[in-house]
Amino acid sequence: MDNLTVMHTTLRESPPDERPREKMLERGPDALSNAELLAILLRTGSARETAVGLAGKILKECGSLRSLVNMSVEEMTRIKGIGPVKAVQIKASLELGKRVSRQQAFHDSPLIRSPKDVAALLLEDMRYLQKEHFVCLFLNTKNRVIAQETLSMGSLNASIVHPREVFLAAIKRSSASIICVHNHPSGDPTPSPEDIDLTVRLVEAGEIIGIDVLDHIVLGDQGFVSLKEKGYM
Repeated sequence: MDNLTVMHTTLRESPPDERPREKMLERGPDALSNAELLAILLRTGSARETAVGLAGKILKECGSLRSLVNMSVEEMTRIKGIGPVKAVQIKASLELGKRVSRQQAFHDSPLIRSPKDVAALLLEDMRYLQKEHFVCLFLNTKNRVIAQETLSMGSLNASIVHPREVFLAAIKRSSASIICVHNHPSGDPTPSPEDIDLTVRLVEAGEIIGIDVLDHIVLGDQGFVSLKEKGYM
């Protein structure tokens, strides 16, 4: 058998216990590991390892799925065995997953009944952001969302927003009330002293202008904290 035949065999064939496509057909996607799911996206491995082996190496170098989501195509291609085609396949699949989650959560004029409703709208889209994003939900008199806007993007651990920017945007949309949301890139949603101070200022400004600040919610990697529920407003 010549070298070309050996290479093609290595690329196309995997041991019976490393055939994620067949496993998924037989047992469903829940039965697959992260590496096996990623291997299906890769389709083939490299000359020296199977698709599952290559997927495992990618996850090991990334450290977590969250890090993989944040990687650019250029960063992915720096991993040995990942070319532009495989990198684009991975990035496109991750982006499609984010859009599906966002579409499921954010339907037309969603009704906000509790902080959980806010988290359902925004957590999946904001949890992986590497900088703090300050987002406002603008609501009508029936607590239905009429608009959403990112008002600022901060550094790794700080978002910068002024109450006048918040309420200028709210007035433009004729909002009856607003809900403020920002993420903590660290993954820990515990409010900082700055978060609490900003919340107090926003509530005071809203009372003067006549636009209620219903809540300020901090999003983390796996959960959220409502400053209203914590008694800070």
